[in-house]
Amino acid sequence: MSFLSTAQGGDAPAEIVIEPLSKDIGGFPVLRALPHAKRRAVGPFIFLDQMGPASFAPGQGIDVRPHPHIGLATLTYLTEGSLFHRDTLGSAQEILPGAVNWMTAGRGIAHSERSPLKARGTERRMTGVQCWLALPHAHEEAEPAFYHYDAADMPMLNDTGVSLRLLAGQAFGAGSPVRVYCSTFYADVHLAAGAAVPLPDEHEERGVYLLEGEVEIAGASYGAPVLLAFRPGDRVTIRATHNARFMMLGGEALDGPRHLWWNFVSSSKERIDQAKADWVSGAFGLVPGDDKEWIPLPG
Repeated sequence: MSFLSTAQGGDAPAEIVIEPLSKDIGGFPVLRALPHAKRRAVGPFIFLDQMGPASFAPGQGIDVRPHPHIGLATLTYLTEGSLFHRDTLGSAQEILPGAVNWMTAGRGIAHSERSPLKARGTERRMTGVQCWLALPHAHEEAEPAFYHYDAADMPMLNDTGVSLRLLAGQAFGAGSPVRVYCSTFYADVHLAAGAAVPLPDEHEERGVYLLEGEVEIAGASYGAPVLLAFRPGDRVTIRATHNARFMMLGGEALDGPRHLWWNFVSSSKERIDQAKADWVSGAFGLVPGDDKEWIPLPG
């Protein structure tokens, strides 16, 4: 794969610059870039959390108890460490760096995410990104499903100073095996200092989430962590002024407004009200292997 190795000029700056906000999930701090007052979504991506980097002493770990989702798909990706996923379908899957966990919530699913037992006895680090993608209207009530893709399943594109793993959708002539429901792209990109890569221009909405290092775009410098969103059709070249790692993301704009309440996403407020009642009544079901506790509906 031959990427753009030098900036060509004529590039456009970021339209929106978002500094992620610190949040707490189950006693574990995250940086939340989406949703944000400046931008509710980038393509189908309506939620983006950076997890870590965090260090754990022996005996410590992440314990996100069972909780429900509707109307979205979750994409979990780690750059270091591990997590164990369980859900009401009976899925039980450890996720390791470079792999993709894709869970389609559709009409409703509950899941938990915890540090694996075998890892808790050691000192370790964990870093990753979890995204939610809103499902198009036609698929909001799809059957729930879970898919795991190993790191070796993801297309790798390399050029001088550039390494790109395509996690979902289409970009640079390559396609990920991850099932998506609309035009999407999502990639993990490493840039050596001085190297550059273009942002694919065939997608309607596009963004870059900078995980590590510093980049320059149209003469402006940005340091991690930051989310940059760009205007449709603008030419964008990302150059690393220091070694950098970032996520490229985007796709077609949402096919209408979405309501987001807690872990529920829907084009209908009434549907969210029904999901609230279903979680309280137990209609989502229990998570096999993790059915002794759960996160209650927020008051």
